[in-house]
Amino acid sequence: MLPSESAMVAYWHSATFNNDGTKVVFTDEWGGGGRPRCRASDPRNWGADAIFDIVDRKLQFRSYFKLPGAQTEQENCVAHNGSLVPVPGRDIMVQAWYQGGISVFDFTDSSKPVEIAFFDRGPIDAKQLISGGYWSAYWYDGFIYGTEIARGLDVLKLLPSEYLTQNEIDAASLVSLEVFNAQQQRRVDWPASPIVARAYLDELGRNRAILPERVRALTAGLDRADEVLASETRTDGEVARGLDALAAELEGDSVGAAGRDQARLHSLAQTVKGIAESLR
Repeated sequence: MLPSESAMVAYWHSATFNNDGTKVVFTDEWGGGGRPRCRASDPRNWGADAIFDIVDRKLQFRSYFKLPGAQTEQENCVAHNGSLVPVPGRDIMVQAWYQGGISVFDFTDSSKPVEIAFFDRGPIDAKQLISGGYWSAYWYDGFIYGTEIARGLDVLKLLPSEYLTQNEIDAASLVSLEVFNAQQQRRVDWPASPIVARAYLDELGRNRAILPERVRALTAGLDRADEVLASETRTDGEVARGLDALAAELEGDSVGAAGRDQARLHSLAQTVKGIAESLR
């Protein structure tokens, strides 16, 4: 793959694909990670992530992302290692920035990446530059593990906010990895679970891409599915038929949608179908 439009970088350090392989995020370790490169005076496109779409097996540059909080002269800071946070229907990455801390950003719209969470310890020393900070931050089985060069290991957990709901966090936490290898990327498939369906519902509602009456009907159907799945029988043909009907309506809705919301509606329909099948 060759870029159709070049992005200015000092040094390609690592690359992370999104889950469906349609985008890639390159990190630029400007200066090798030992200098303060996240000051307010530093270029926003240097030492940053460069985000590309993959179109016809070629890279098309879309945007840069650099953590928005300016850092001090006493903090070595530059884009470094990270991994995807497996929220269904979204492209979210957690990434280390040395003493810039840890940033979680959404690049679902590759032209407009946005930070949705962060954690920053501050400088090791307020008066002099001492090399340290997070050299990596990886999501694993519901937690973020940040390896801090000078101050040890931090284990973090995402909290719900206006950018991320508890349903989305819970759906990501359903993805269980026996082994995590930062040098590999395996495609994630989410189970047909009411939690996953609710995550899609939250995303579609956030974008006002689903009818309010459809949300109400689906919420009621998923509540009933939860009750059946928690019961001893774990089967209910009536609830299954109701979910099948809702899935068909969602597929119809997806025909008139566009972009990522069309894909979310289709994925939601498939998830609801899968839940219905599990209740038979």
